[in-house]
Amino acid sequence: MSDLPDYPRVAVTVDLVVLTVRDGELQVLTIRRGEEPFRGRWALPGGFLRPREDLHAAAARELMEETALPAEHVHLEQLASYGAPDRDPRMRTVTVAYLALAPDLPTPEAGSDAADARWQPVHTMLAGAELPFDHAEILRDGVERARAKLEYTPLATAFCAATFTIAELRRVYEVVWDTTLDARNFHRKVTKTEGFVVETPETTTRDGGRPARLYRAGSAPRLHPPLLR
Repeated sequence: MSDLPDYPRVAVTVDLVVLTVRDGELQVLTIRRGEEPFRGRWALPGGFLRPREDLHAAAARELMEETALPAEHVHLEQLASYGAPDRDPRMRTVTVAYLALAPDLPTPEAGSDAADARWQPVHTMLAGAELPFDHAEILRDGVERARAKLEYTPLATAFCAATFTIAELRRVYEVVWDTTLDARNFHRKVTKTEGFVVETPETTTRDGGRPARLYRAGSAPRLHPPLLR
């Protein structure tokens, strides 16, 4: 233990990739930094780990503090860790990134240390935005994780309301995968995959046309067979 002072101090942070489907697009939650470094730049929400706080609690707290969005009913999972020596100009930091998925969420409210908060299209943030730190890499990894998990888990239902039509679920896949799917083939695969969705006795006309059956998420943790891109 006597050699511990020889090691440099390292701070731990959490960063959040919060994805939702809004206006027919896959969008990510961003905050405009109100403090240095990178003041005025759009970034992913996040912050420093507090003493005696575990990582998941820190991620939930940052989600609430930075945006005033509650963590309840949001799918929240650990994504990866990032620790390049020069990722933060203030000091040596290691960040643990979290992926959060939710249905169409309300307009966020910026927290005390953010100048603004808003949803922005993922393709815009990845194509032209100069995200600070290593947030572009984290965002790319988060989007790819979401796309991959839609293949072999029922995670797409996390983007849907409590009850949804198969057409609404298909649109989630089309938006996240950025592709077009055959409606009949998709309906057959989803309804034949055990535990993916559960049919309810209710119908809706919100898609237009004839009443469509409403479904809810099933209990299967994985999809057999998977829905491949």
